[in-house]
Amino acid sequence: MKKQLNKLLTHSLLTAALTGIAGTAIAETMAMDVYKSPTCGCCANWVDIMRDNGFTVNVHDVGNDDARTKAGISDELGSCHTALVNGYAIEGHVPVEDIKRLLKEKPRAVGLAAPGMPHGSPGMETGRVDSYNVLLVRKPGDQRKAAEIYNRYGPQKTQFMDKAPKSNNASESILRLK
Repeated sequence: MKKQLNKLLTHSLLTAALTGIAGTAIAETMAMDVYKSPTCGCCANWVDIMRDNGFTVNVHDVGNDDARTKAGISDELGSCHTALVNGYAIEGHVPVEDIKRLLKEKPRAVGLAAPGMPHGSPGMETGRVDSYNVLLVRKPGDQRKAAEIYNRYGPQKTQFMDKAPKSNNASESILRLK
């Protein structure tokens, strides 16, 4: 009986320790710094969505141009806010599911971008829904394109996913589905 109790206690302590370690790693991954304008309402809405989905968000109301440039996101992929999380840059209204996928997969990349301010994206719920792409922004020197489609959103998503021909043209726009 004493042997079984010791085995159970040892197993419980080991489980608790491993859970604590995993919990710490997840908590570290979920901390985010967001650079935005102090007057941007859609940015504040996006921050609320991140917080509602488990991120600890530190907001810096100083604009995002400097943060975007330092992170390695081009102006062409720019939006109204830039977030930094676990070594990645998140530019614009990127859905939380894509951010969590990025943090899980850990690709060699600068981060994700949802260029512009697409209606219907998180924080931009205006009643209108635009089709838009979330882009994986590659690190400089990567032999592939500088950015590639990571996910597609909007009413035309399935139409384009099913019927879009593969592009051989490296200059073809990947910013919008239209």
